[in-house]
Formats: sequence, C-alpha cells, structure tokens
Amino acid sequence: MKKVEAIIKPFKLDEVKDALAEVGIQGMTVTEVKGFGRTGGKKEVYRGSAYVVDFVPKIKLEVVVPDAQVTAVVDAIERTAKTGRIGDGKIFVSPLEEAVRIRTGERGEEAI
Repeated sequence: MKKVEAIIKPFKLDEVKDALAEVGIQGMTVTEVKGFGRTGGKKEVYRGSAYVVDFVPKIKLEVVVPDAQVTAVVDAIERTAKTGRIGDGKIFVSPLEEAVRIRTGERGEEAI
C-alpha cells in the first residue's frame, strides 16, 4: 500500500475529486493548509499598500491506495490539478505499512 499526498490549488479540488472517482477512489482526506514554495509567497495590494502574503492557501489531499493503483491516482491528480502556472503544487508518494478499519478490524488492503 501507498499513501499519496497532494498539495493543490483550492479551486482545483472538485476536478481532482471527480478524476479520482473515475479511477476508482472511494475515499480521501481533505485538509485546508497554508504554505509556500520556491516563490516564498506573493505580493498583494490592499488599500494602496503593498504587502507580502507569506503563506498561500492550499488544499492537501491524502489517499491510501493499493500499489497497483498508485500510477493511475498520481496521473489523475497531476492531469487535473495542473494549470501550468507557479504554485500548482506537489504530489508525494510514501510506503504505508499497515491500515486497520476500526469498525470491522479488517487489515491491509481490505481496510482501504
């Protein structure tokens, strides 16, 4: 099993969610986060004064999938979250040792 984490732009969430449903993903965790990458934030003007927004609002998706589904999930996220502009986000894939469904006690891939 693998855990796929994606940091994306907030307005891309619905598109990504639909694309993941098409490849068979039935559940995910979504968190509103803030952060910055190489650009270090962005400059904005409010009432004539320029200021720097250090942390940009983003969405973090977390999906646990069997190894066989990883490529399809990553491709779906990459394809739908991409705008071609700075700040499109990142995708991280990590190995996952165990998963347990608390209600039934199922373990491993049966739990996801």
